[in-house]
This record gives sequence, C-alpha cells and structure tokens, in this order.
Amino acid sequence: MKIKCFAVAQGRVQGVGFRYFVLRAAAALGIGGWVRNCCDGSVEMYLHGEQAAVEQLLQKIRAGTMWIQVDSLDVRRVGDDQFPDESEFSVKY
Repeated sequence: MKIKCFAVAQGRVQGVGFRYFVLRAAAALGIGGWVRNCCDGSVEMYLHGEQAAVEQLLQKIRAGTMWIQVDSLDVRRVGDDQFPDESEFSVKY
C-alpha cells in the first residue's frame, strides 16, 4: 500500500549532509518526494511510496549518523490532494 507523508526533522540537521543522506536513502528504497531546509533550522520532507519503505526511511532518519542528530521528527500522513505524486526523490532549494 502506498502512502504519502509530510515530515519535519529538528536537531542537528542542517550543514551536516542531512538532505543528501535522505536523498540517497529514499532513492535506494524507491521513495518519491523531496527534502528541503527551512529558515528555522529544521528540515521538511515529503515522502511518497510503499508503507514499509517509508517506515524504513523514517527509522533511518531517526537514527541519524555520527554527524546528524535528529532530536524530533514530526510525521503526518497527507491526502492525495495535498501533494502531487513524485516518482523520484529530489533536494529542493
């Protein structure tokens, strides 16, 4: 079953390669969508794909890396009318 989620990560998520970490992981899992930095230091992302793959990506994001520290990850499901389908994943600027 495919799902769509909008998520906001807070913590040490800017200036540490977070967007490209998400890009590589999402592409490997076949997830479409995008990721972008926000002015308040958080990072927001739209994820579209198989539920198991999206959940796996969210788990990787929460775990972070030695440079990335996610203090909070707010995830909410979104409807089909809120975001268009994205077959590939991209970094937005």
